[in-house]
Amino acid sequence: MQDKLQKYMTAQAPRYTSYPTAPHFNDAVGGAQYGDWLGRLNPTQPISLYLHVPFCRKVCWYCGCNMKLASRYEPIAVYIDDLLAEIDLIAGALPGRMTISHLHWGGGTPTALTPDDMERTMDAVADRFDFADDAEIALESDPRTLSDEMIRRAGKLGFNRASFGVQEFDPAVQAAINRIQPPEMVERSVSGLRAVGVEAINFDLIYGLPRQTVDTIVDTVDKALDMRPNRIALFGYAHVPWMAKKQRMINEDELPGAAGRLAQATAAADRLLAKGYVPIGLDHFAAPDDTMATALKERTLRRNFQGYTTDQADTMIGLGATSIGRTPFGYVQNVAETGAWARSVRAGELPIGKGYAFRDDDDLRGRLIEQLMCYGEVDLDVMRQSEQAPADRFAAELEALEPMQADGLLSYDGAVLKVTEAGLPLVRIVAAAFDRYRHASGARHSVAV
Repeated sequence: MQDKLQKYMTAQAPRYTSYPTAPHFNDAVGGAQYGDWLGRLNPTQPISLYLHVPFCRKVCWYCGCNMKLASRYEPIAVYIDDLLAEIDLIAGALPGRMTISHLHWGGGTPTALTPDDMERTMDAVADRFDFADDAEIALESDPRTLSDEMIRRAGKLGFNRASFGVQEFDPAVQAAINRIQPPEMVERSVSGLRAVGVEAINFDLIYGLPRQTVDTIVDTVDKALDMRPNRIALFGYAHVPWMAKKQRMINEDELPGAAGRLAQATAAADRLLAKGYVPIGLDHFAAPDDTMATALKERTLRRNFQGYTTDQADTMIGLGATSIGRTPFGYVQNVAETGAWARSVRAGELPIGKGYAFRDDDDLRGRLIEQLMCYGEVDLDVMRQSEQAPADRFAAELEALEPMQADGLLSYDGAVLKVTEAGLPLVRIVAAAFDRYRHASGARHSVAV
């Protein structure tokens, strides 16, 4: 089976945190259209909010995010002033005061803010929105720079989940990616947050890093599990130096090949399963009592730009430079360059740089791909019936997947298309067969495993 897997492992495929994917966004969608979409939302339905901070105190060479090194605080303070203005713009465009079911701070490093700026931003959100009683309020954090006062303030402000980019604990690997953080540093942050009521903890781990081996990633998993994280994301390192210039600092000769990446991913996943974690989709694991494990069991799991999620809201509003939002009518992405984003906000304009308006069978294919990414299977008859589509819809896609079926990587019984356990690492390739835009942009993607 390893030989059959290796036939496909170097194939490129999107991560499918949206459909259509971001390379297909265009400038035909702007602030005026987004304002119209916001005004047409149902005010009785919950929304989710994403706040983006494109600043970090330290640079990590593996990172593909749009970020700026914060050597001084003044640009961050100015950015927060503009973020507060954007909150007002968004609230003014909505049909009424709306309720937030999920709020997520991402970046960059949100805890690059001062505690006071974090509090005044959260106060501004609370002034313009309501929070559901069971709202998830999450914060991404860097344990290298997380202060005791920020920990205390996170508890005061009602955060109930925090995420940490652990990546790898081996010192040689950390040196190769310029992220030095021993386990004791991470444990201090985790313990501090739990002590103030931020009880749910997420860890990100990465395989396929320079100098990394099966032994180092398994040892990292063991050290991480000592801290009892509620969720673990096990990502494959996406080496895309043509997009992320920071990655040019990484020695490509030290990166594992396709077989090495697969061995690392398999060993790490096996260790998590042996410790009782529930596998979620392609690359997530959850403690059995975590809400994500419940969502998997109840088949309410979703996938968005933050990966796998329990968020059921059909609308996610992105705030801050480069943030992406979704409405029932289409996607939008804010201007990426912070100066241009700020100028739009100061002019009283929604700072949209590009987007995508849903058309044709986008919704059908998006739901189909989401089902595959979440559960590794999809009932094509149910999908066809939901759109009153003809019985031969997806015939060409199924024909394209026949080689994978012959290799035992998926099965199809005339209704349900299912990725086998052996083929699960290749689920992105299966999903890509149903992406009718995949070859239109010429975009390059990371390898599928």
